[in-house]
Amino acid sequence: MYNNYFNLKQAPFSIAPDPRYLFMSERHREALAHLLYGIGSGGGFVLLTGEIGAGKTTVCRCFIEQVPQNCRLAYIFNPKLTVEELLLTICDEFRIALPPASSGAMGVKAYVDAINAYLLASHAQGNNNVLVIDEAQNLSAQVLEQLRLLTNLETSERKLLQIILIGQPELRTILARPELEQLAQRVIARYHLGPLSEAETGAYVAHRLSVAGTHAGSPIPLALAPLIHRLTGGVPRRINLLCDRALLGAYVENSAQVTPKILRRAAQEVFAGEPAAARAPLRWPLVAGGVLAGAAISAAAWQAVPHAVAPVPARAQAVAAAAPAGQPVKPVAAAAATTASAVAAPAPHQPLALATQEEALRELGALWGQQLPAGEPCQGAPKLGLRCYTGRGAVYELRLLDRPAIVALHDGQNLGYAVLSAMDADSATLSVNGRREKVSLGALATRFDGEFTTLWKAARGFRDEVKPGDSGPDVDWIAGRLAQLDESTAPPPAQPFDASTRRLLRSFQAAQNLKADGVAGPRTYMRLNQLSGVDEPRLFAATAATATPAAPGKPK
Repeated sequence: MYNNYFNLKQAPFSIAPDPRYLFMSERHREALAHLLYGIGSGGGFVLLTGEIGAGKTTVCRCFIEQVPQNCRLAYIFNPKLTVEELLLTICDEFRIALPPASSGAMGVKAYVDAINAYLLASHAQGNNNVLVIDEAQNLSAQVLEQLRLLTNLETSERKLLQIILIGQPELRTILARPELEQLAQRVIARYHLGPLSEAETGAYVAHRLSVAGTHAGSPIPLALAPLIHRLTGGVPRRINLLCDRALLGAYVENSAQVTPKILRRAAQEVFAGEPAAARAPLRWPLVAGGVLAGAAISAAAWQAVPHAVAPVPARAQAVAAAAPAGQPVKPVAAAAATTASAVAAPAPHQPLALATQEEALRELGALWGQQLPAGEPCQGAPKLGLRCYTGRGAVYELRLLDRPAIVALHDGQNLGYAVLSAMDADSATLSVNGRREKVSLGALATRFDGEFTTLWKAARGFRDEVKPGDSGPDVDWIAGRLAQLDESTAPPPAQPFDASTRRLLRSFQAAQNLKADGVAGPRTYMRLNQLSGVDEPRLFAATAATATPAAPGKPK
């Protein structure tokens, strides 16, 4: 209806999976890398989960298009099947010949024998076989157990069937059941596809409008990206529904562009009766002086995990949320650089056993030159001029943070912790109780559970967040650092956090791809620390010294 009005070739926000509108965020690319890694991993299960509308089908379609020629693929999109129906569907997808129907009803054993014979013959011809099951949260426990049994067929080198399970978050809960423990231990790679960030939401909307034919004068201004992200939670399907209704609203009101008022009214219509859309997790990307520019995990980097991990008890409760960063304290750069460069890998027959969360936090504190207290390290950190920050994300998020952190790593149903002490474009250095091992980024990503905790320097008395109207030493510190980076005169001490300082803070946040809300939170403090010379360890220590801090609003 509105296409001619906005000079569009077609509707840009259809929820149909048109490949012309494919938009792959960094998270989608990492999810795709997990699936591609699974093809050559030697069999087992690969798990991809995500919220409804997060783009799992998009990733799956990209994966199907990129499978090598020697890969035989079976795809099941309706898994509400009995064991016999599932086995028959697998035979149909792989084109496995079965006895004629006149010979009588076939039992489970006959189906399994036919599948096993096919897999052996296919392997002899040098082919891989991959079974992809979408909406896998609908699989019954009996069907999941039968799938596990299908992976028992193997040679001395590899299993003959790779199974990829794609489903909603409850699939992870299902696989955590005690009766499915054997299956969970065969999951060699897992990834949870989160929502788009605020910046990615703006890029996503602009991309779809561009493909639809818009050029100058976009009908949905980029300035609306924060509001779109807030209303949709960054979920692509919800973005499509909202933007489609908003364009219709602009057409009805004869408006050249969608306005905030039109967008909010569209949200009320589209999401009527729903609870308010949950906001996407805080993912404020950091632009680390060019060190991370262009760094991405390629499919080739996702090689097999080069080490085993010993199981440890399940994770303790999550560490308390971070407090704000603060003034410089005693430098420890030399110790950090030494730690980052030391990569003494243990012998293959001595796997790097994982630590508890407390042990890993105390080892992390040593990189900052401090001995965190036992029991509750993060609660005692502020007395030492440090704060903890706990977040969730992918390897991509850790690269952007550019600071050592403890990471939660899984081994079947168990989780343990290691210190991520160094990283480059292709590898990462993990440390547990002083023992270090260098692994590929692909190996790290397949074990990484998504939870991480890092430290940052802060003076005692600094608040978790500084908002307009606040005053005190933390406000003075923020204003001074912003003035330093802007090459302007710092305001006198004891001044309130006024509109002028907030505008300067928003400019800084926008230039650093942070959430430009004018509120100083942990990520803003961390970036101010890095750019204003606060001496903290870095993941990319070898190149961080050459990075030149950029003033707010100026390109690096």
